[in-house]
Amino acid sequence: MSTGEIAVLMRGAVVQVITMVAPVLGLALIVGLIVAIFQATTSIQEQTLTFLPKLLVILLVVALLGGTMFDTLGEYTVRLFSRIPDFAK
Repeated sequence: MSTGEIAVLMRGAVVQVITMVAPVLGLALIVGLIVAIFQATTSIQEQTLTFLPKLLVILLVVALLGGTMFDTLGEYTVRLFSRIPDFAK
């Protein structure tokens, strides 16, 4: 196996991780920003106020997109495992 093939495998793994995590982190970031703006405008500095909305949004996104996320991860894994005989050459 050449270094080019290893680089392609690593790139595919990084792209897979980014596509799975981006919706969850993006929405958590947006909710965190909204809560921070709300806290700044109302002068409420409660630390637990930021935790619960982010947790609920993350759980909702994983519940809605979890099937798709795991389907793409399963397809990537099957493609990776099907290439194992090529790596042995």
